[in-house]
Amino acid sequence: MRTGAIVYVVGEKNIGDDFDVESAVRNLNIKADRVEFVAPKIGHFDVMDAWWFLLTKGMNRIICITAEVVNNTLKPIGHELRLYG
Repeated sequence: MRTGAIVYVVGEKNIGDDFDVESAVRNLNIKADRVEFVAPKIGHFDVMDAWWFLLTKGMNRIICITAEVVNNTLKPIGHELRLYG
């Protein structure tokens, strides 16, 4: 079963141009085959758009994680939410 993850970025700080997406995902410790972002400067416009994109890429299980930018990395907020599968 392929797993997709959506990282929904919230908070006052936005993801900057020098933000290292790959290391931020590693720090979140997400176990997924594909990770998509919902943020003002990168990724998708909203969660529904990211969810549909992951479905079209063949993901059988999709989770959503809320995170905020802290010291140029991502800090998870709350629990992950299972959206599909």
